[in-house]
Amino acid sequence: MTVVFKKTKGLTDKPLHYCPGCTHGIIHRLVAEVLEELEVLGKTVGVAPVGCSVFAYDYFNCDMHEAAHGRAPAVATGIKRVHPDKVVFTYQGDGDLASIGAAEIVHAAARGEKITTIFVNNAIYGMTGGQMAPTTLIGQKATTSPYGRDEAHCGKPLKVSEMLATIDGAKFVERVSVNSPANIRKTKKAIKKAFEMQIAGKGFGIVEVLSTCPTNWGLSPIESIKWLEENMMPYYPLGNLRDVEEAK
Repeated sequence: MTVVFKKTKGLTDKPLHYCPGCTHGIIHRLVAEVLEELEVLGKTVGVAPVGCSVFAYDYFNCDMHEAAHGRAPAVATGIKRVHPDKVVFTYQGDGDLASIGAAEIVHAAARGEKITTIFVNNAIYGMTGGQMAPTTLIGQKATTSPYGRDEAHCGKPLKVSEMLATIDGAKFVERVSVNSPANIRKTKKAIKKAFEMQIAGKGFGIVEVLSTCPTNWGLSPIESIKWLEENMMPYYPLGNLRDVEEAK
């Protein structure tokens, strides 16, 4: 019998703890597949965040390190500088990266650290109860913005990729999504490119992945995909924002 689809060696057999409809599982698999295809699983070190993906160290079949809230880029910097031959990545949500970890990600990019960041943006704090995040949209309800985010009070949502794309040390910045099979394929391509650029010694790379949070959005998994397409994508448009190889 011909095998047409099988579990990647980049993931362990540990059952995922994510809520039904959460797309972290898809993103995990894409990262794991890329690491397997690049044949770097044995030399990869991942850094897990604080947030919904705090247990990522149980799922990726490579060396993993847990970081304090928001500090994954700083931890990854230390690992990469001590072990420059390793492939080092952080896997972070918007609450971890864009809020408490904003300074860490900006300065890792500014220094051109040769690490790769997978940034999962679902526009809300997931694990801690659905609070408003820096990426929460105007009018979007959260436990700390029950009437919807108010621009006059909270400002506009932070566009992390656009901000990092202005930094010279950032060599690859792309925003993708996992809302459809076609976009899932594009997401994998972007993740692979980011890792390839790290392996080539180019510098810092980040892939922002628009994701869903059915539980804290109060929607079904199918409704969440539609909400992402109708609300998040217009504000956070997909596409490449910086690629030093393409700019040559």
